[in-house]
Amino acid sequence: MHSVINNKFARMGMAAVALPAAGFIGYLLWAWHHALELGEDIFVVQPGTSLRAFSRQLHEKGVLPDSKSLVWLAYLKGQSRHLKVGEYRFASGISASGLLQQVIEGGVIEYRLVLIEGWTFQQMRQALAQAPKLNQSLARASDKELMTRLGQPRLFPEGRFFPDTYLYPAGTSDLAILRTAFEKMRRRLEQEWDAREPGLPLKDADEALVLASIIEKETGLASERPLIAGVFINRLRKRMRLQTDPTVIYGLGQKFDGNLRRRDLHHDTPYNTYTRHGLPPTPIAMPSGEAIRAALHPAQTRALYFVSRGDGSHVFSETLEEHNRAVAKYQLGR
Repeated sequence: MHSVINNKFARMGMAAVALPAAGFIGYLLWAWHHALELGEDIFVVQPGTSLRAFSRQLHEKGVLPDSKSLVWLAYLKGQSRHLKVGEYRFASGISASGLLQQVIEGGVIEYRLVLIEGWTFQQMRQALAQAPKLNQSLARASDKELMTRLGQPRLFPEGRFFPDTYLYPAGTSDLAILRTAFEKMRRRLEQEWDAREPGLPLKDADEALVLASIIEKETGLASERPLIAGVFINRLRKRMRLQTDPTVIYGLGQKFDGNLRRRDLHHDTPYNTYTRHGLPPTPIAMPSGEAIRAALHPAQTRALYFVSRGDGSHVFSETLEEHNRAVAKYQLGR
């Protein structure tokens, strides 16, 4: 009789314990998986921030219903020490489980820096200085100091950075962005040089980069890059001066006021391809990958001249007489 009574009370005691435990588990499952409302707030995981501190921050901002359920979930998953530093914006309706996964995987807010093909190095530096949430470590550095910090103290910076869209989290250094762009240009130039057409009048990849920068500045239509490259290659083979305005403008530097005059074409600088044979000493802008490819895979053409129609396209001519007629029609309005 006593054993029956004891067993009955034992079962009642276990049930009494099981009911709160079941409720607790139910609460955790709800806390981990119900949709959260976050709005547009930015949440920051600072270096050294623990999961407990981050969970408490979210609870205080009204994102999480408590400060501990996220910690328990992380411990169950074995991910309690894996938070990635950075800024986070969580989608409205995300669950605590999804939120935890995002900070573990480092799904931080990324900012965008766009470097445009045809930009000069100074234009690129201006864009870098204005980039949001970038750690500006080079603001006071000269161009030479900048290249020294990149490990390239003897290299002139113009044209050495690949134009592209670069994504970065807050706190990234400007030097890191430049290193990425520099390495991307180095690799692209190396790949294109290794696959170049045989017999080009270019002694090395650096000369190809210089030519590509001129092609970039002369091109209004992307489809014309190989044709423009073909003209310059033909002129180099014949030892004709390139006579391209963008190099003259680059050589004038701050003296250029937006209007290229006839006297400027006779003003000798190392970049004036009207007064000097061959290529200028350095690139004059950031060439695109397509411009580099065009320089090393020029169109097969007999053209030696081209002139702008004024709509971005050009007229290509094989003789000076044809060229003069095109100039008279499209440039002089005759």
